[in-house]
Amino acid sequence: MSQWRNKQIDEAYSEDEIKQRLEEELPNWYLENGWIRRKYKTSGWKSTLMVVNTVGHLAEAAFHHPDLSASYAFVIVKLMTHSSKGVTAKDFELARKIEEVVMWQPGLVEGSALEGTPDDPRFKYIKYD
Repeated sequence: MSQWRNKQIDEAYSEDEIKQRLEEELPNWYLENGWIRRKYKTSGWKSTLMVVNTVGHLAEAAFHHPDLSASYAFVIVKLMTHSSKGVTAKDFELARKIEEVVMWQPGLVEGSALEGTPDDPRFKYIKYD
């Protein structure tokens, strides 16, 4: 069992622990300047706003708020627990939920009644990894 699994909720992880946990759980996220980060590529402004609003909803529901950078075709999410002066379990948990919701592709789920966004330039939304 990895060391990070025994951390207290507000206990900051070491840089090595963060990198290990990202590799295991959130491979599209990275550590930079004390924050865990993820860049979501979108197909344009409308999609960018939908991602920002989705992240905003999840953050408010969790009462744990990331920093966001938004541009025409991307959103960067940055997480760190300010009160702990580092990355904690709160950041990993919110990052997992953001990843799950933003990258959800119902059309790929076998047996799903939801077809997902059509593969048509008029309906492009997220640029999935």
